[in-house]
Amino acid sequence: MINVTLKGGVVKEFETGTTAMEITKSLGMGLYKAACVCKINGEVKDLRTALDSDCELEILTFDDEDGKRTYRHTASHVLAQAVKRLFPEAKLAIGPSIENGFYYDFDVPSPFTPEDLEKIEAEMKKIIKEDLYLERFEMTPAEAIKYFEDLGEIYKVELVKEHADNGENISFYKQGDFTELCAGPHIASTGRIKAFKLTSCTGAYWRGSEKNKMLQRIYATAFSKKEDLDAYLEAIEEAKKRDHRKLGRELGLFALRDEAPGMPFFLPKGMVLRNTLIDYWHQVHKKWDYLEISTPQIMRRTLWETSGHWEHYHDDMFTTVIEDEDFAIKPMNCPGSILVYDLEPHSYKELPLRYGELGRVHRNELSGALHGLFRVRCFTQDDAHILLAPEQITDEVVRIAQLFDEVYNLFGLPYEIELSTMPEDHIGSEEDWAIATNALADAITGVGKTYIINEGDGAFYGPKLDFHIKDSLGRTWQCGTIQLDYQLPGRFNLEYTGADGEKHTPVMIHRVVFGSVERFLGVITEHFAGAFPLWLSPEQVRILPIADRHQEYARKVADKLDSLGIRVSVDERSEKIGYKIREAQLQKTPYMLLVGDKEIEEGTVSVRKRGEGDIGAQNVDDFAAAALADIESKKIW
Repeated sequence: MINVTLKGGVVKEFETGTTAMEITKSLGMGLYKAACVCKINGEVKDLRTALDSDCELEILTFDDEDGKRTYRHTASHVLAQAVKRLFPEAKLAIGPSIENGFYYDFDVPSPFTPEDLEKIEAEMKKIIKEDLYLERFEMTPAEAIKYFEDLGEIYKVELVKEHADNGENISFYKQGDFTELCAGPHIASTGRIKAFKLTSCTGAYWRGSEKNKMLQRIYATAFSKKEDLDAYLEAIEEAKKRDHRKLGRELGLFALRDEAPGMPFFLPKGMVLRNTLIDYWHQVHKKWDYLEISTPQIMRRTLWETSGHWEHYHDDMFTTVIEDEDFAIKPMNCPGSILVYDLEPHSYKELPLRYGELGRVHRNELSGALHGLFRVRCFTQDDAHILLAPEQITDEVVRIAQLFDEVYNLFGLPYEIELSTMPEDHIGSEEDWAIATNALADAITGVGKTYIINEGDGAFYGPKLDFHIKDSLGRTWQCGTIQLDYQLPGRFNLEYTGADGEKHTPVMIHRVVFGSVERFLGVITEHFAGAFPLWLSPEQVRILPIADRHQEYARKVADKLDSLGIRVSVDERSEKIGYKIREAQLQKTPYMLLVGDKEIEEGTVSVRKRGEGDIGAQNVDDFAAAALADIESKKIW
């Protein structure tokens, strides 16, 4: 007999060899039907795993992240099985679960059509109805290679060979007539999948490399309840309406051209929006005692070799040759800030020294990864680099966290914090990394915030705190980051004179709050669905004369508002007033002021407010005062 510790610390006795599934069933049919996978002593395992010693057992459902991933991973196997049944010539690549769903990559003679996806969905429903049991088994590497070579599954052969060197057996899962290379775990049978939907199909390079063949990637999602799937699909449709690329065109904010892939063109209205956001950045950083600098766009290779970027980041850098010497267009701003610090000696009394820079950077992103303003090759990073003494780290990180909180709250963006630790490709000792990581963790807990650990995803020079903001649709975006760096100051021999009169090496904090101006603009465009708060709106007021004879009065009102700093335009087109109103609504203009004979006679304007409609006649001065108060407060409505 064995003792199994269940949730809540309850210990129960079972026979040796009892499976986690059998134990789940004994705990109640509700849990049994909902169970996806389990954790045995903290390790995620199939429910079919037999227990042979005392252990801790946790049953995971779709509501748990590991349960959700397992559920969707099994759904990806069902997708692959359906494709192989319908398209036997298809070669299988990979099919992982991802955030909000899963995908599978296929090598097929021609791209899948919408009609093909309908057939695949229908076949998946059949496989689910068949309620096929997922059976795990193993082969030796040699057996696995021969098995896939005989089937002509070239991508599976490549994957097996990568794992063949360690000599360990290769695990498989079989469901009916379909066998898949897989480490698992999986839910018990295909019949447990209750609701799914194929959402799109696109091209994807094998292993993400342009040097490899383009495959067909089918994206999909799955839920344990149909109502949850329906809600998700509704959110997808809403997200399409809010797509910043679509709104950017419709609202005249920015454009993307084939002549400059990944390098957005900002149009007049987009420049107003961009400059307003940047003006706010200046205000915040002046308030928090940052000194603004600007550093060169192109710098010598030797600089990037010293910083370590030439070795660790070279493939992502644009380079050029000037007078037979290698230069690089900067992919980040930090080495420039270091050179500014190094221009003169510093004392501990000056620290922390906070340099802020809206620096234009270029990164050689793969063309397939480019996406509107979210992933570009040229962007403005709202950087700050802070040089400080080691004993100042905690207080400074607290200060930065408070700045982030102020900015994100202004836009109505809640957030979560992720602490990323030392990656395999890193510089510096493990001791330095441990000190830096603990300093970040202590600072965040010190301001009452919580964080999750992201193992091995730190920058090559230090650990970092990433701030994941959540928009109005519940989607998360990684924007702000705080990176603690013990390495670069030492590599550049930076110094300050301490209170003891001796020379010391400062620590450097790299931090951004927006992430990049372009990406943040994309995020808030979708967050607000293009209906920006009054203070941000490129056009704050549009005046609509009802007839041509009212245009002179409309221009006088516009001149008055413009003199007060309100962004205003007059629609002087010879169109019906209903048409003008609809046009202003489509442009998501916060205020429309209608003027006709009555308004001219009374010296008023008839006000229509976005989201509320007609709110009545107002004196021009009263309207202006209210609008200016709204702009000053940066209120969201």
